[in-house]
Amino acid sequence: MAEANQILYSFKELASLMVKDRNLHEGYWGVYVRFGINAANAGANDNDLKPTALVPIIEVGLQKFEELNNLSVDAAEVNPPTKTFSTKRR
Repeated sequence: MAEANQILYSFKELASLMVKDRNLHEGYWGVYVRFGINAANAGANDNDLKPTALVPIIEVGLQKFEELNNLSVDAAEVNPPTKTFSTKRR
């Protein structure tokens, strides 16, 4: 079997991973991306320049959502709180 060159994640998978990383247990949380915008003259060579928009990804994170959608997950489902049992006797 060939070795994988890429491992892809859906938005829901990314949201689940980040919710678990931040130990969130309630609310709807989804993927948030902040873009920047820059401009440059670019082309195949100096005689073929064209005004070009450059759109870098500045940040990727979580954003609280009011309802579930294709970007969000329910933190209570993907990262339920662990139940702790007391060892103290009464």
